[in-house]
Parts: sequence; C-alpha cells; structure tokens
Amino acid sequence: MSKELWDRGLAVRKEVLGAEYVERQLKTVDDFGMPMQELVTQSCWGWLWARPQLPRKLRSLVNLGMLSALNRPNEFKTHVRGALTNGCTREEIREVLLQVAVYCGMPAGVEAFRLAREAMKEYEQEKRS
Repeated sequence: MSKELWDRGLAVRKEVLGAEYVERQLKTVDDFGMPMQELVTQSCWGWLWARPQLPRKLRSLVNLGMLSALNRPNEFKTHVRGALTNGCTREEIREVLLQVAVYCGMPAGVEAFRLAREAMKEYEQEKRS
C-alpha cells in the first residue's frame, strides 16, 4: 500500500463523501474487505479524484452518468451526495439523468431520478441536523 496515495485518497474521499461516512465504512471493514477499501481509497480517490485536470464537480457529474448506466444504486446515491457537496446543483444533476434516460434507456433514467430524489432528501435532512 502506498502511504502517500492512501493519505491523499483518504483526505479527498472525506472531503467529497463526508468524514463520518468514510470513517463508518472503514470502522466496519473486516480483513476480507480491507484490500478493497485500500484499492478504492488509493486508486479512485488518491490517484484519480486528486488529479487537477478535471474539477471535482465535473468528476461527480461524470460518475452519476456512469453509475446510473451501470445500475449501481448504492454507489449512485453516495455519489449524488458527493455531487451536492462538490457544488453540483439539482438542475445539473437532473440534466445528467435526462441524458442517461435518452442514451441508456428510460428504465435507467427513471431509476436514477428515483434514487437521486432519495439521496437529495437524505442529504438535506442531514444538513438540517
């Protein structure tokens, strides 16, 4: 494991997804799952998300399109929250999901809208708490 990528990735991951969420993920991980957490933290967050060539807001919108097309509901909802943290507006998220519906199929778009609505509601509730 690269300590530099881990440290950078952990910082970025906490900034985007929230420290509480990330710490909860790491607290509950067992020996079986820890290598995956290391891979995600180093590769996704420490290497890719830390690259300056694309702003986080744009990376978030790209992720939402890909995750909805791949039908990954848990990761999608997590990244809706991250997109809001990264400054994406509800309107920008809606436009990405409309594009998903046209290019990936209406069922994918309908499901993405449903999940996004849930994630946005949860995000707003947490912000009020």
